[in-house]
Amino acid sequence: MNITSKLAAIATVTLIAASAGKAASTGAASTSSGKVSVIQVMMILDKANTDSASRQILTAYLAGLGEAAGVLINASSTAKCEKSLRLTPKIVREVLRKAVPDKSTWQETAATPFIVNDMIQRAGCKE
Repeated sequence: MNITSKLAAIATVTLIAASAGKAASTGAASTSSGKVSVIQVMMILDKANTDSASRQILTAYLAGLGEAAGVLINASSTAKCEKSLRLTPKIVREVLRKAVPDKSTWQETAATPFIVNDMIQRAGCKE
């Protein structure tokens, strides 16, 4: 299992735990296979500026991705990064819009692999 796959599993657990009880109010659901969907992340991004619960969910999700990536990279004897791992809401929105431009596919498209791959590429990480 590669770093992206491990992070996707961690992110799914993180977002589901953080958003328990919040899903009904966001109207967004995970993919049919239980992964964090692009629509979930985009809706949380949209609400984060005005809704404190959404801001907390977004913070937990992004922090979870960054921290998990750091732990996995540090635990690897071969993975090294040129720069620090970094995520911001703006970066995440841009990554998802570019990677998945067709909004009709957002519900069934997992967001985490795109976010993690971009974060790792921007940091210049290599295994």
